[in-house]
Amino acid sequence: MFKLLIKTIRIRKIIPFCLLFIFLTIGIACFSSFANSDEETSSSDDEQKNFIRWVDFNVIAEALNLTAKLDISSHQKNLNLMSEKGENVENDNETNIEYNWIELLAYLACMNGGNFKNFTSKDLDVLVTKLQNGETMEDLTKNMKFYDYYLESYSAVLGGFIGYYKIEKLQEDGSKEFVDCYGLKAFLPIAKNYSFSHYDDFGNSRSYGFKRTHLGNDLMGSIGTPIIAVESGIVEHLGWNQYGGWRVGVRSFDTKRYYYYAHLRKNHPYAEGLEEGSTVKAGDVIGYLGMTGYSIKENVNNINVPHLHFGMQLIFDESQVDSPNEIWIDVYQIIEFLKQNRSEVYRSNEETKDYARKFDIMESDITE
Repeated sequence: MFKLLIKTIRIRKIIPFCLLFIFLTIGIACFSSFANSDEETSSSDDEQKNFIRWVDFNVIAEALNLTAKLDISSHQKNLNLMSEKGENVENDNETNIEYNWIELLAYLACMNGGNFKNFTSKDLDVLVTKLQNGETMEDLTKNMKFYDYYLESYSAVLGGFIGYYKIEKLQEDGSKEFVDCYGLKAFLPIAKNYSFSHYDDFGNSRSYGFKRTHLGNDLMGSIGTPIIAVESGIVEHLGWNQYGGWRVGVRSFDTKRYYYYAHLRKNHPYAEGLEEGSTVKAGDVIGYLGMTGYSIKENVNNINVPHLHFGMQLIFDESQVDSPNEIWIDVYQIIEFLKQNRSEVYRSNEETKDYARKFDIMESDITE
């Protein structure tokens, strides 16, 4: 009887531990199942999100210039015809072929494997001849495996550069009048009549804070040089960054491009009235060249040479914003291309010594 009592006590002590073990095992199994299910859902979501995750943009300025001229001249001829006849002449036999420079560049990229170092103007001439003989881009590219990739990538880079707009022009009587235009509506980030120098420094090593690569193009100039908005958009970031000093970040209206302007002037970095959420027009003065940055403390000049750090980030999905998946492209050739279109400025406020653009612009995306 005594032995039976002892055995019963032992069993009663063991039972709670057994039950605890069983409950823990079930709990772990359920958690593991939930975690795996969550991972599978996350993986499934990623697979459903089909967007471009990397772009190597190495189109040279010569190719940009030649294709842009074809695009602009073909549209301008038809714009002039419409102006002369005062009616829609889209179905008129006199209208010309309208070229799309981004389509032309995407085709050329397929022909040279994305390596524009081997580009020659003859490649473009052959393509234009085919189009003039009645062939279409759809027919010419239907068997090109990567054409859609290049078209989407280059559209993300260059989508806001060429199109219809209105711009002020000086009349004979000294007044200004808005004129309808089709052409290059993106501007060099350095104002007209201000000198600068640069070289292709994308990918160079940087050591402040941690070892990293340079994800932009440095434009060397004089302190106080007016900095120009390359494209119209919304000011998404403005303020101090320990790496870029006083900086401005502008997002294009189609949300595909984020322009980064850094190392702006100490004490007076921004154009009068600029703030986060502001709408800026292509060609507007947004700030002034300086040498701020490389400091946790605000308003410090720790950059050795005055310059503008200019960068462009491509955004195909919002998950690429502020993440290790950011896409920054080499903008050196873009700067070379934009030298042909510079915004003229004047001293607009003697007291604050601010500058403003001389000739205003109007685009359909901008609400006046």
